[in-house]
Amino acid sequence: MSPLSHASRASSPEGRAIGRPVLAVLDETAFAEPERWGFAGWTASRKEEERTMTCKNRAKNCGGCPLLELPYADQLKQKEEKVRALLGRYGPVHPIRGMETPYHYRNKVISTFAAGQGGKLVSGIYAAGTHKVLPVERCLLEDEVLDTVLKAVRAAAAACRYQPFREDQGTGLLRHCLLRRGAATGQVMVVLVTAQPILPGAKNFVRALLAEAEKRQVPVTTIVQNYNPRRTSVVLGEQEKVLYGKGFILDELCGKTYALSPRSFYQVNPVQTAVLYGLAVEAAQLTGREVVLDAYCGIGTIGLTAADRAKQVVGVELNRDAVRDAIGNAKHNGVKNARFFAADATAWICEAAAAGERADVIFMDPPREGSTPQFIESVVRMAPRRVVYVSCNPETMARDLALLTKKGYRAEGFTPVDMFPNSEHIEVVCALSRQEQRKQSRR
Repeated sequence: MSPLSHASRASSPEGRAIGRPVLAVLDETAFAEPERWGFAGWTASRKEEERTMTCKNRAKNCGGCPLLELPYADQLKQKEEKVRALLGRYGPVHPIRGMETPYHYRNKVISTFAAGQGGKLVSGIYAAGTHKVLPVERCLLEDEVLDTVLKAVRAAAAACRYQPFREDQGTGLLRHCLLRRGAATGQVMVVLVTAQPILPGAKNFVRALLAEAEKRQVPVTTIVQNYNPRRTSVVLGEQEKVLYGKGFILDELCGKTYALSPRSFYQVNPVQTAVLYGLAVEAAQLTGREVVLDAYCGIGTIGLTAADRAKQVVGVELNRDAVRDAIGNAKHNGVKNARFFAADATAWICEAAAAGERADVIFMDPPREGSTPQFIESVVRMAPRRVVYVSCNPETMARDLALLTKKGYRAEGFTPVDMFPNSEHIEVVCALSRQEQRKQSRR
């Protein structure tokens, strides 16, 4: 049986229904109107705010905000011009969608532990081009609640006399702290990454952290220990233990509720993610009759956002944990017309195309390295009416569009979205339509 035919019956990578208990179900909200998404301009008060936004870490070689000293209006202009230079030959580049307040937008923080002056436990990020931890107390990109939660984590860990992991010696306990916050729910997850499988005095640490958080008037919804014994730059290991709460938090995005686990892929800028996904779904021009393929689907955010407007959604993602999250998220939201598969997107779509399967619309949201020639060839064989390409790397998008446009697809336009203000990164949404279909419709 072909993949798309089988989709109506598959409920998980292993063929079993997967779900998590839901702490609360949030009311759905309507899509924001397109005219409300745009960057409205930079007022005098905002320019004054820019002048006061200074960062002590920048002088210490942080490297996290290379564009911080550039006025935000100029950042947007620079990014839009970059997209136009790379992609303008394929179609019109629309005005960039910027943020009203381009600070403190990151809903996820990763902080590395180290020994500071006098052996004090500190945490922060690696200084640019080094393996030296730069202590960070406050960051202009990070959610301010998470900055405060991180202070509570350090205080609780110090009270428990936990020592930082020393990579050169292979000694110590604490490696990293990963924090997530649901922008809509306010729920906070704390993930303590350790070099040892046992967290001594775990109950004492939980009590201390909850007390420190309460003292600072910030929430902690769940606490998870993640064990990572490997000598690697990868933050999270494979083993986890829930110390407090349910081991996940909830958030809402585009009218859907999502359960987020420590390893869930979830965009870090909730305000701009809503803009990005709204643009992508609008570009698909769905009528409720389409079969939609969501390639590189992650935890299902784009596919589930589109599900209310489609006949059927099929999501494909290589990461099995993400697929489990996607299936659980569909169940949480009562979405019955979406199915998800754990598979390499290229291999899966090649099999589906070879079996003669068709999709009316394909969403493709590949990683920074872009898609593959084999994937694009299979897209062409499936002959969708529309392809919506969401890219976090305009350079690899340009490479992939060279193939798609040669194979009969036309780029209708590009909308840059500033997902990461004060950095050089940018996301782009592109709608492509199949030229053969357009010609036939004139006959």
